[in-house]
Amino acid sequence: MEVRLDKWLQVARAFKTRSQATRACSLSRVQVNGEVAKPHRRLAIGDRVEFVSRVPGAPDDWIRVWVVQELRDKPLPKKDVPRLYEDQSPPKPEADPAARLLRKPAGRRDRGAGRPTKKERRDLDRLRGP
Repeated sequence: MEVRLDKWLQVARAFKTRSQATRACSLSRVQVNGEVAKPHRRLAIGDRVEFVSRVPGAPDDWIRVWVVQELRDKPLPKKDVPRLYEDQSPPKPEADPAARLLRKPAGRRDRGAGRPTKKERRDLDRLRGP
């Protein structure tokens, strides 16, 4: 049996939705056996999947490493998910409390201020980055 990478990542709960898994693959944030993988790549048992964790509160540089143990393309109960992979990830690095305080909050507008002007939209886009 073969399963698409994006489907397996969603079933294994690495990403909340399949579209998030597809996007991560498209942005080269997922590797299979040391090679950048596209979402349609077929997985096999024993493949080593590496991806950047986007867990809230986790540092952006925490790379998760999973070895595929079982192939599934349909959702499982949460308690059964860990049997799909063997977790070989390094320990989760401690979050730096100072870095959290230095992060800028998202651009907010006062209630009733109306839509942003074109210049304000460009400024917001520049702040948010690519």
